Amino acid sequence: MTTIGRPLPDALVELMAHRLRLLGQPLRIRLIDLLELRGETTVQALTDELGATQQNMSKHLGVLRQAGILRRRREGRVVWYSLADPSVFALARGLSARFKRLVGPMRGLLVDA
Repeated sequence: MTTIGRPLPDALVELMAHRLRLLGQPLRIRLIDLLELRGETTVQALTDELGATQQNMSKHLGVLRQAGILRRRREGRVVWYSLADPSVFALARGLSARFKRLVGPMRGLLVDA
């Protein structure tokens, strides 16, 4: 197991902040979730499933691909995307579990509007 010096080195903090900013868009989280669930998927299927425009989807896919989170494969005119870094979904899974634990005790405080 690798240990990291504390306090965290500035360069590592910057990398972590950059990665979190990449995930700061709901559509990007939905994309990662869908790709983790379904595996390699076409751009058209992602666009249809998530109700995004082709232009918006391409922008977010490009950002995630450039960051090394997704990989892209072209087959003729069809472009396929898949997760290149599954650890990014582990972060989402961890946050989701934490939110469920936090919300559980507060359920009685929530009132339907």
